[in-house]
Amino acid sequence: MGKASKTMKAAKPAAGAAPVADDEPVIALDLPPNKLSPVMATYFQKCQDKLGFVPNVLVAFAFDNAKLEAFVAMYNDLMFGESGLSKLEREMIAVAVSSQNRCYYCLTAHGAAVRQYSGNPILGEQMVMNYRAARLNKRQRTMLDFAVKLTAQPAEVEEADREQLRRAGFSERDIWDIAAVAGFFNMSNRIAAATDMRPNLVYHGQTR
Repeated sequence: MGKASKTMKAAKPAAGAAPVADDEPVIALDLPPNKLSPVMATYFQKCQDKLGFVPNVLVAFAFDNAKLEAFVAMYNDLMFGESGLSKLEREMIAVAVSSQNRCYYCLTAHGAAVRQYSGNPILGEQMVMNYRAARLNKRQRTMLDFAVKLTAQPAEVEEADREQLRRAGFSERDIWDIAAVAGFFNMSNRIAAATDMRPNLVYHGQTR
């Protein structure tokens, strides 16, 4: 889902193989799509042109333009806006949180993004299965430990956890951004679980 990227192209089927269709329906709720606003119609076309497909999370939100536009704006600000966190670090948070929540949609889509940004398919798989198995540096491990604790035990987050992030080199704003990305994906995971949201199958073959 999210901002179009020239590097995330649709995977091509093997020679002679029939293309595999995406799962239908995208979600388990009967919510007919609304007519897209001009802004969202342009955004969908941008995704189609640059990715080769429209991420199914956007299709799922298309029943309500207000909700779709709010989701896109928040997502793009968190994942692509100015931050002390790299795009890869933000995707790593998305995957670690989604792994904790066992979110099929987000693990599939954002596991592909980790593979893309890192250029390392193994790291993408490790993040999906268990980020603790990956050879992370101290900054990354501390960041993901915090995001996962915030996901699984939010009432137990305290000053000592924030101080660990500071000692790992994160600024006050960075700590906010870690929390904001983790919080956004906890919301997205729950919506995806509640609606049985199905990822575009193209994600499975990207950057492998």
